[in-house]
Amino acid sequence: MDDAGLRTVQTMPDQPATAPTAVSAERSLYDDSLVEAHRFKWIQSEKAGRDLGECAIRNWVQQHWTGYLRARWIEHLEGVTFWTELGRNDFGLLKRKFQDQALLLDRIVDRLKAGQENLHIILWAIDWRIDMGMVIRILEELDVNGKRLACKFMNA
Repeated sequence: MDDAGLRTVQTMPDQPATAPTAVSAERSLYDDSLVEAHRFKWIQSEKAGRDLGECAIRNWVQQHWTGYLRARWIEHLEGVTFWTELGRNDFGLLKRKFQDQALLLDRIVDRLKAGQENLHIILWAIDWRIDMGMVIRILEELDVNGKRLACKFMNA
């Protein structure tokens, strides 16, 4: 455990890709997002010259939760940060799967990072006449719809 109470995982560089290849902290999405929401509340309250309270927290959830969650999910898939709520099976998935389709995987992940959904990616693949079977296999493995977590600290 480090000073922040985070458990760190260290692996050897020659271990299989199922393990993190660098030091990676295990973190909680909900704990981290609460910090982000309170930071947003503080900034918005400073701008307004008064404490905006729970209204600012609700605004953060409504405006930022989806993008925050997507960015953390991508970090998890890339093996950058292990987010406990996203589970062990997907951690570092981008380093272990579809390496023979690295360019296609990269293009799909770029679109996911930009906030696109499965349908957008399928339509892009159709327009560019990309092997739909491979696109579907990648999308099924990534399972963006299975990672739509609700924000637990606020019912927005």
